[in-house]
Amino acid sequence: MKNNLVIVESPAKAKTLGKILGKGYNLKASLGHIRDLPRSRLGVAVDKGFTPQYVIPRIKNKIVKELKEAAAKAKTIYLATDPDREGEAISWHLLEVTKGDNIPYRRVVFHEITKEAVEYAFKHPRTIDMKLVDAQQARRVLDRLVGYKISPLLWKKVQRGLSAGRVQSVAVSIIVDREREIQNFKPEEYWTIEAELSKKKAALAAFRAQLVGLADGTKLDIHNDAAASQLKDKLETAGYKVLKVATKKVTRQPAPPFITSTLQQEAWRKLHFSARQTMQIAQQLYEGLSIGNEGQVGLITYMRTDSTHVAVSAIAETREFISRKYGADFVPPRARAFTRVVKGAQEAHEAIRPTRTSREPLLIKRYLAPSQFRLYQLIWQRMVASQMSAAVFDSTTVDINAAPSRYKDEYLLRAASSVNVFPGFTILYMEDKDEAEKESKAAQLPSLAKGDELKLLGLFPEQHFTQPPPRYTEASLVKVLEQEGIGRPSTYAPTLSTIQERLYVTKVRGSFQPTELGFLVNDLLHQYFADIVDIAFTARMEKELDEIAHDNRDWVSVVQDFYTPFEKSLNNAAAVMEKVKVADELTEEQCPKCGKPLAVKTGRFGKFLACSGYPQCKYTKSFQVKTGVTCPQCGGDLVKRVSKKKRTFYGCGNYPRCQFAIFLQPLPQPCPQCGGLLTNYRTKWAKCTKCDYKAKLEDLKPIATPTREPLASKAS
Repeated sequence: MKNNLVIVESPAKAKTLGKILGKGYNLKASLGHIRDLPRSRLGVAVDKGFTPQYVIPRIKNKIVKELKEAAAKAKTIYLATDPDREGEAISWHLLEVTKGDNIPYRRVVFHEITKEAVEYAFKHPRTIDMKLVDAQQARRVLDRLVGYKISPLLWKKVQRGLSAGRVQSVAVSIIVDREREIQNFKPEEYWTIEAELSKKKAALAAFRAQLVGLADGTKLDIHNDAAASQLKDKLETAGYKVLKVATKKVTRQPAPPFITSTLQQEAWRKLHFSARQTMQIAQQLYEGLSIGNEGQVGLITYMRTDSTHVAVSAIAETREFISRKYGADFVPPRARAFTRVVKGAQEAHEAIRPTRTSREPLLIKRYLAPSQFRLYQLIWQRMVASQMSAAVFDSTTVDINAAPSRYKDEYLLRAASSVNVFPGFTILYMEDKDEAEKESKAAQLPSLAKGDELKLLGLFPEQHFTQPPPRYTEASLVKVLEQEGIGRPSTYAPTLSTIQERLYVTKVRGSFQPTELGFLVNDLLHQYFADIVDIAFTARMEKELDEIAHDNRDWVSVVQDFYTPFEKSLNNAAAVMEKVKVADELTEEQCPKCGKPLAVKTGRFGKFLACSGYPQCKYTKSFQVKTGVTCPQCGGDLVKRVSKKKRTFYGCGNYPRCQFAIFLQPLPQPCPQCGGLLTNYRTKWAKCTKCDYKAKLEDLKPIATPTREPLASKAS
């Protein structure tokens, strides 16, 4: 008797599905795409309606053979790939490669690998949705045209190994624009003045209020020390009285459950996971892990989504769990429904949530790797918190009059506090913020009433300077890409990885900074291919790709509309673009042969060091990024390295003679407790590798290190 054949992408997913479906089903994994455009050539017949010329990569020959053999013996073939455009395209390729005579194919779609969802999907199969396939195919062809047409030009005019891409080039442009804002920023001085006050009859209940302006509401701008000192002198002679006390209830609502972009943002802020790392771990949680007596279980819903919609059954389970765990006060009267405003959001999808709310993180912690547990806990907490009651705060604002005894002007000071009177969802989870968005915490105020006379305990003028906009982190860059409609859930992680692998940007203390090469390539693209790096143009292209999926546009016409002007730009650039040389990045290290500075070069296999006196001197050596920290074992330099799995670590420069290595970034300050090596722990902490010392980075005494401006690029 023939079995039903079920084809999925991965062995883990096959194992989880096999447990649910039971006997009568033969599970096979395609390991992703089995067909793609060729790597060695364009693979798109431009003059034949942009027909893609798909090939089976050699590495997939064995898998394809096994799939064909299994298909020939099957009663029915179920294509159970992921529920998005990429998954639809994989299913279509599987059908095209394995189809035989009179074998029925069925497409099954589910957003979580649970018994209920899978059984429902297999009872309600459908055919391949060619609209989704066409949308994916159009994106693939567009990306291939951009990459395989511009990249060879960059190789010829700049240097080997460069690439351009629709989404990656916009991402680099955003980072470069921000860096130039920072470079051109001129800080402006300003001062604030705080008064430490107390009620005259309660001197111990001190609080601080900030000078906000004149008593009539006129704003005060304090631009220098002299103006601050003059105001301080006046305020020292003033009498202080409470003008007004206003208290109101303020509610804070929970954040919606995760979509792909917000998961990547929050995983970076709270766990310091890169976008790629987050998606890899989320894929494992979705496809299923072995959980004790439950066996292989899918722990979360599909992780590539831009919808905050949640199934009614999941909401009901979550509300019941909250009532049982935290009490009825923590359950709002009505279930929460979130509407996520994302360009092109697919409301048929669900948000990222646990497949069972009752599966608490601590109950399954022993079955998960540490990184899996931390991400699952984050997803679980966010979902449960999203259905909890709002947090309630008493927000108090106090206006204070300051009347100097020998001066005409009177001044207004203000103090504020926020006291939590009901924790609501914050008992479980609080959404983190980027550094630029974080609010300062207001200290609690003593009991004050209108007319209370106050005693001045001290005045505290403080100098400040306006700050440039912050560099983008993984979280804030994904946020702006999403807001601008650039890319889709499946593209964020590979985009961030690609721009780093191509050496267009680098991370400095967790933030993206363009390299000299990044500046140069970005400027060339702006000059010759303005549309490729234009945010509005790229967002419009994404909208047109969405229209293909909704059957409102023909995919060939969308590609043709793009390619006609693109080809003109390409021909113009090939004719007039001069060859550009990336200026050598000189180091402080001298060539042992001739004494000239060594320069950082880029070759086929990445960066290396070479004598700046080339071709007269041909000395080269491997490239090492020194950390400025001494190896605790041999006294050599600790250098930044990358493992075979592309994970950053720090090892001794005297390797293999000294094999000291550590994954945490070393810090230049020695441990104040034992003198051992300090490391950067979870971005905000310093932790000793030798003793139990731990402190916030901001509390460490800084060590000044010289910096060097990069050399400008020049044409040759």
